[in-house]
Parts: sequence; structure tokens; C-alpha cells
Amino acid sequence: GGELRRARSTSRVAELQANVADEGISASTGIAHTRWATHGAPAVHNAHPHFSHGSEAATRPARVGMVHNGIIENHDELRAALRARGYVFASQTDTEVIAHLIDSLYDGDLFVAVQAAVAQLHGAYAIAVVHRDEPHRVVGARAGSPLILGVGSAQEGMAGECFLASDAMALAGVTDQIVYLE
Repeated sequence: GGELRRARSTSRVAELQANVADEGISASTGIAHTRWATHGAPAVHNAHPHFSHGSEAATRPARVGMVHNGIIENHDELRAALRARGYVFASQTDTEVIAHLIDSLYDGDLFVAVQAAVAQLHGAYAIAVVHRDEPHRVVGARAGSPLILGVGSAQEGMAGECFLASDAMALAGVTDQIVYLE
């Protein structure tokens, strides 16, 4: 429907699946994360995915959604710079900092915005990012943390499905074709 939606939980994946069903969330593109952030308490507002609604726009529809595995060492200084530009933070995570940074750099091409953002990050990370204006695109990037591409089977008349994961075991049962991104 042209908007980013999310379900988050502090419980097991089964509860999250129930939340997705209860919320009527359905899409052909999605991102998910099952680990806790390094920064912030294990609470729903710190759970992935994290969104950016743009500067001074916490009540507008989300524009960027992302998940992240790793730690951003310069998150405090990036957070301060983004706050000065009007970005509002709903969590204590370094992941939300990246989401706002990508939003601040977005000018119609998610890949270009992610490239510009990761050039400013210090630390180890693997990220998967979506933007509401590019609904069938997921951009991934990594430095120091693993990121694996899984290639699924193509259906007649359609491109094959693809997966990004931080561990090959996460792709067991959905594909046996994996590429370790360097």
C-alpha cells in the first residue's frame, strides 16, 4: 500500500508471527532481525526494524526501514549531528542512527544513500535497508560483520527471490545457493 509497516516483539518469533497476522501485514519485500541491539534495553522500542520518518517528522509515515547486526562506534556523534538537523529518536540504538543517516542522504536512490552513509560509519556492521519509494529493493552493506546473499528459485515470468542474512544457517530451508559478500 505504499507504506512501510512493522511488527516488533520482545518475545519469541512465534509471537512476532502472530503480531504480523493480527496487523494484516503482507508484502513481497521485507526485512527482519531476531537479535537485540548492543545499545538500549531489551524493549519493543529498541527492537528491529528501525524506521526513519525524516527530520522533525516522527508522526509522518516512515521512509526508511532497516535492520543491523554489529556496533557503530561513532553513533553518539552521528546522533548529535542528526538531532541538530531535526531528527527525532525513538530508541537508544545505534541502528536508528543509521536509519536517520540514510534518510538524511536519500535523494531518489537508496543504493547511493547507503553508500554515502556507510562511508561515515566507524565499526562493524551488516545492514539491510528498504525505502518506501523503492518498494521492491533491499540494499545491504557490510564491514567487519558477515552478510550472506541467498539466491532462491525463479518463478515463471518473475525474477528469483533473494535473501540477506548474517549467518548461512538462517537460510537453511529457503535456499541452498549462498554467496558470502566480501
